Amino acid sequence: MSKTIMPSRNARITQPVDHDTDFSEGPTICPECGSREIVMDTQRGESVCSTCGLVLQEHAMNSEQERRAFTTEEKAKRMRTGSPVTNLLPDMGLTTIIDMPSPQNQKLWRAVKWQNRLPWAKRNILIATTEIKRIGGILNLPQDVKETSAQIYKKAFNKKLLRGRSIKAMVAACVYYACRASKIPRTMQEILDETTVDGKELRKAYRTLIKELNLKVPSLDPTALVSKYVSELHLSSQIEKRVVDILKLIRSERFIAGKDPKGLCAAAIYIAARQFSDARSQQEIAHVIGITEVTLRSRAKVIQNFLKVE
Repeated sequence: MSKTIMPSRNARITQPVDHDTDFSEGPTICPECGSREIVMDTQRGESVCSTCGLVLQEHAMNSEQERRAFTTEEKAKRMRTGSPVTNLLPDMGLTTIIDMPSPQNQKLWRAVKWQNRLPWAKRNILIATTEIKRIGGILNLPQDVKETSAQIYKKAFNKKLLRGRSIKAMVAACVYYACRASKIPRTMQEILDETTVDGKELRKAYRTLIKELNLKVPSLDPTALVSKYVSELHLSSQIEKRVVDILKLIRSERFIAGKDPKGLCAAAIYIAARQFSDARSQQEIAHVIGITEVTLRSRAKVIQNFLKVE
């Protein structure tokens, strides 16, 4: 059912137009009375027939040019939108704040008082998102990874997966999963170094996320770790290229299934460095990458047998 509305004071009446003119931005003829006197109300985003009052268009986009701002004060004064919606805020950034000096009625003071009291659910999300932003800032993670981590944490909280688990452990698990899902080369040990969580607790929380939220386990490509570890070991770009080639050769082989990408990367670096006569000791490589020498020798032996090199 069509509705009629009186135009506001800021409305603008368009001049009658020719039939041959194409107006793609809005209606030019009223289908009810055939009038061409169309009122464009920019504040309401509506097109109204001035003759019969029929609303021809609603929620129209304002295409007027934005006013330029040269200072922070001018930008804040002329801004017509709020802050962007983000998962890094407990209420997605969609909240109403009652200013303390504003309530003239005494009854509003109680509303202000209760609004400043956060319930446990919001306080929990606030603690978690603050920790996510802290870890993301230290590890230099992209904004989308931090938002994905917060989204996963909220799902876990709504499913009541935090019972018996610490907030920091679940946050670290969410950040680790978001990094792997976004193909960001961050290992579990790097995340553990920035938290006070035990490795066993983090792995347990990670397995809980995967199982209870039905998440697909993303695989970490060992080649994504090569550049970082080669740089830390001060090796040449030729060795880095050879390491990548070795990892690509064994990528589809069955013997690497379920193996830690760090171990495969360490073995490939050890083999490539020896081939270019710039060898590093097993102890040095294992210490930089964060694995044991036993794991390095085991992976190197399997890869050497596959490549038929000594």
